[in-house]
This record gives sequence, structure tokens and C-alpha cells, in this order.
Amino acid sequence: MTSPVRVVVADDQALIRTGFTALIATTSDLTVVGEAADGRAALALARAHRPEVVVMDIRMPGLDGLAATREITADPALGGVRVLVLTTFETDEYVAEAIRAGASGFLGKDIEPARFLDAIRTVAAGDSLLSPTATRALIQRYLASPDARLEGAFTPRDVAESELTPRELEVVGLVALGLDNAAIAERLVVSPLTAKTHVTRAMGKLGARDRAQLVVWAYRSGLVVPD
Repeated sequence: MTSPVRVVVADDQALIRTGFTALIATTSDLTVVGEAADGRAALALARAHRPEVVVMDIRMPGLDGLAATREITADPALGGVRVLVLTTFETDEYVAEAIRAGASGFLGKDIEPARFLDAIRTVAAGDSLLSPTATRALIQRYLASPDARLEGAFTPRDVAESELTPRELEVVGLVALGLDNAAIAERLVVSPLTAKTHVTRAMGKLGARDRAQLVVWAYRSGLVVPD
């Protein structure tokens, strides 16, 4: 039997933390291993429990959620920990900063319960929540602009496009457009498993943590450009 995905919930509002924890407890494949009221506590729990996912609020006292995300994603010892940012404030700046910080997903707190649980599973599986049109537009606006800065976030390896196979380049381009594995498979007329294999190989060659970082590379390398 597969072990449940371990989750840390970080939010400075106790009622929200309790609600998220209670919702996760209704599933058999997810489990909460810790709750944090600020970013510093979330970071400590991530180091203590090595969860697959940290559900991270942005506005918290002391170390905020974005700063905590940067520390988690920059720590080699926490390479298997992914961050799902969940916030009331879905502004352009917050979304872009969360991506720069290395978050694997960004959602508003008005999300439906079932989608929230699916988002945790998606992030735990190594995918990222970059398919909504609004998020793609933000990636184009902030990561493809000449003055974009990604200090403290993912720095792609010095990998030339020629080191990826033509199919891998094609798949990375589709990931950057917001397509998930199923959509990529349909577009290329291959199986979802084959699509996932290409994504995984491209991530390995680029040293990317997840699909969000494939998007960063695709725009920074010029493989994909804004319309």
C-alpha cells in the first residue's frame, strides 16, 4: 500500500489551518504532518518532516510565505519538498514572485475543496499548476521580459537546446504553454506515460525541480516567446 502524501499547512489564521487540515483528513492518500502559523515555523517543519508538499500562505508574521518558499527551494536537503502557495491575494506581483521563489503552484483560497486536494496531489507528483490562462500570461509578462530577475530562484544549467532531443524541446515548449501531460499526449498523439517520460528527461537534463522550472528555462532560453 502506498504511503499517504505528507503535507504541512502554513497559515497565520488558525481557523483556515484547521479547515485545511480537516479537509485533508477526509482523504486516505493525504495526511497533515504539521501546522505552522508563520514562515519560520513552516521552514522548521519542512526540515523536521520532509513532507512532499507545504501549503503556504503568503501574508504571515515574521518570515512571510514567499521568503519561506525561497528558503525551502534553495535548500538542497529539501529537494523533495514542493510548495503550493494558497492565498487570498491573487495579484500579478504575488503570482510572479511565487514562481520566482520556486513555488510549484499558486491558487486562490476561493478554490473548490476537491480542486484543492487535487492540487496537492498534482504538486506532490512533481507537476505544477501553470495551466490557467491568467497564470500563463503572468509567466510571459514577468519571466520573458528583458528585465526579469530570478535571483534566489531556479538558475537553469548551462544547457544548449541541442542537448535536448527535438521531441524533448517540443514537449518543454508545450509545458511552457500550460499543457499538462494528458494535453501534451493528445497534441503529439502519444500516451500520457510517454509524455511524462519526455518531461522527466528534460527536467533531468536541465536540473529543474518541476514543471514550473521548465517554463522558466523555456522563456529564458528563447524556446518560447510571448505573443
